[in-house]
Amino acid sequence: MSGIIAVYALVIAVLIAGDMAPPSDKHYSLFTGFMHLASGLSVGLTGVAAGYAIGIVGDMGVRCYMQQSRIFVGMVLILIFGEVLGLYGYVTPKTLLSARIVIQWLTPGRLIVALILNSKS
Repeated sequence: MSGIIAVYALVIAVLIAGDMAPPSDKHYSLFTGFMHLASGLSVGLTGVAAGYAIGIVGDMGVRCYMQQSRIFVGMVLILIFGEVLGLYGYVTPKTLLSARIVIQWLTPGRLIVALILNSKS
């Protein structure tokens, strides 16, 4: 169940590595650095939380399954809920990395102008 969480982290790592270049070729801004840090922390910490939840539920589910076999369906559902934590941690940095261009373009002055223009129409 938790193998896909490592794949989520690998995909984000590849996206971050593809966004970087040697220092002489590309300027690596502070904004980009913090965006990459936030993406890595998001996928990493949610991966740890999902793995911990899957481990606890899996351990107790197997112990309870020995006493009563009807618990299996509920255990699998709770394992899926634990897996969703990792999925949320994948969606957040994917959104951050894809929306970076819009976020960098949207300065406070441009935001005010856009709000003014949209309010008059």
